[in-house]
Amino acid sequence: MKRFLPLPFYVKLACVLISIILLGYLAKIGDTIVIPMILGLLFSLLLIPLSNFLERKLRFPRTLAGILSVILFFGVLGYGLFLLASQLTLLKEDFPAFKQQIMDGVSNLQTWVSRQFGIQHKDQIDFINKTASKSVDSGTLFLGTALVSLSSMFILFVFTFLYTFFLLIYRGHVVKFLLFVNRVEDRPIVIDVVKQIQYVVKKYLIGLLIQMSLVSLLVFIVLSLIGVKYSLLLALITGVFNVLPYVGIFSSMLIIAILTFATSSFTHVVLVIIALIIIHMIDSNFIVPKIVGSKVKVNSLFAMLSIIIGEMVWGISGMFLAIPILAIVKIVMDRIKELKPWGFLLGEEDSKDELYKDLFDTLNPVEKKIIEENESKE
Repeated sequence: MKRFLPLPFYVKLACVLISIILLGYLAKIGDTIVIPMILGLLFSLLLIPLSNFLERKLRFPRTLAGILSVILFFGVLGYGLFLLASQLTLLKEDFPAFKQQIMDGVSNLQTWVSRQFGIQHKDQIDFINKTASKSVDSGTLFLGTALVSLSSMFILFVFTFLYTFFLLIYRGHVVKFLLFVNRVEDRPIVIDVVKQIQYVVKKYLIGLLIQMSLVSLLVFIVLSLIGVKYSLLLALITGVFNVLPYVGIFSSMLIIAILTFATSSFTHVVLVIIALIIIHMIDSNFIVPKIVGSKVKVNSLFAMLSIIIGEMVWGISGMFLAIPILAIVKIVMDRIKELKPWGFLLGEEDSKDELYKDLFDTLNPVEKKIIEENESKE
């Protein structure tokens, strides 16, 4: 006789799925508010040690300590963006060479098409002219979109600054609220979750900064040895893009290959691609596991899935925020009895993990024996 799960399970599952869909919809339509709020939460968690130092050691009021911490952090962030922008302005010097290189490439491509497919140069030029005329309208639309994006970036920067400041000075108030809305017996768990989230987010963001610095340094050294122009600019681009797992390295590789082709030879392009692949292998196998991966124990399957969902909901911002959000969700799930299996699913497969041992102890002898036999075979 078949055994069916009790009805309440299906009701709970349906409620969870509906809640996830509603939260996703609200996050999508409210991205102007939600994205800077999440960024403000992450940055405020990162700045808590600095604010505590100013409050306890230098006896600053919390408001003054908060504003100084936020100004200092965003000042360093703004300087990094200014450095990147100043390097980008140098590209205008090589724009004529870039244009000539592209024209030579198009000419060679036209000759190859003419020889292989018998399409004359005149027909190719007519097709290019028609395509270019259609692109004018698209270019106008793109310009308008770019202006809207710049204004959105400014709004994002201002809102993130304000959220970071207010969450930093009201952090104690928020923790007290979380304690008040939970039962007395659950309050130790709440304190543990808050501490773990602060610890993991702080270590993860610091790990990302270290990873970005190391990757940028390696790329700068390699590009300088190869003799590629604007090696500092390309190294900074690679470091920033490398924050995105799996996607960032290929995006930066494409950008560097195009700029190298415009200012150098095809041989340099090949050398740059090989060097970036080697650096990516070093980063994936040594830097990330030791510096970043040890702080956020999320398996690669759900990390990639979260990045895809983040891009679908919030675009590029969602890709950057996906891993920290997933790490926070896992911390909460690991400390709620009913959600522990889901926290285990999000984590890496490790039989020495405490959560794995807790779940293993709840199994009956037959189930334990089956799992032990499978592990011994592996």
